[in-house]
Amino acid sequence: MPLIFSPTGLAGAFIVAPEPRTDFRGFFSRTWCAQEFAAAGLEFQVAQCSLSSNARRGTLRGMHYQAHPHEETKLIRCVRGAIMDVIIDLRPESPTFRRHFSVELSHPNRLALYIPRGCAHGFQTLEDDTEVWYQMSEFHHSESARGVRWDDPAFGIAWPITPPILLARDAEYPDFGSGDGPT
Repeated sequence: MPLIFSPTGLAGAFIVAPEPRTDFRGFFSRTWCAQEFAAAGLEFQVAQCSLSSNARRGTLRGMHYQAHPHEETKLIRCVRGAIMDVIIDLRPESPTFRRHFSVELSHPNRLALYIPRGCAHGFQTLEDDTEVWYQMSEFHHSESARGVRWDDPAFGIAWPITPPILLARDAEYPDFGSGDGPT
């Protein structure tokens, strides 16, 4: 039942796939193991978990991150429905700085996305009644909460459903190039 770690196009970000054991009852699969994450070179201790419930297809949440000193690593999994999950590398020292990566996470594919510190995260629901499970390495600190705009041309993300359903806050973040990038 080991986990399968597949690199993405962003430095330090991975798709994590379970390897289920199936029998006549269904299947059983590991979804997280500290030893397997460490063996894959991934730093991750769970400090907090959250569940996002989204009633309507097209709901967009993001692009969010926590600034220093509360940067967080995340493991994201869609437990009902389907999402397009997106991360943006906001680490100036990274070889993939300002690049983004997206993947469909869904209940049927059971994939998870490992998001390293210093990356913004967001998703858009592809179905009604979608739920997303977050595991985070850091407690939430509202004073460190930041974001970049979901449609900022600096990143060129092609969202599948437009216009999205989103909070005004997520639409009002300044352009990344305006000097209000990550701090």
